[in-house]
Amino acid sequence: QVQLVESGGGLVQPGGSLRLSCAASGTIFSIDVMGWYRRTPGKQREMVAVIGRGGSPNYADSVKGRFTISRGGAKNTVSLQMNSLKPEDTADYYCYAFSDSAVWGQGTQVTVSS
Repeated sequence: QVQLVESGGGLVQPGGSLRLSCAASGTIFSIDVMGWYRRTPGKQREMVAVIGRGGSPNYADSVKGRFTISRGGAKNTVSLQMNSLKPEDTADYYCYAFSDSAVWGQGTQVTVSS
């Protein structure tokens, strides 16, 4: 069993920055991919960024060049540095991990507004 605990998020003005962090506990040795998804009301959850144990990241086109994903702490933490935030980045952000199945965090809200 893997559990995910997220931190970060909040309210920021357009053009600002936020950092999301997620720590995994439990059978962390089994975790392969970690990452972040987001969901806005009325829309499906979408991939923001994911990264494998080898460190190769994948980003949604909408965040390339603005967001950076990284893993650390013996590969059981994942962070998302979000720069140049736009109002359309407003969403609930969910930490994701895949071991033998998908595991999700509880979600953290990011609001980009002036």
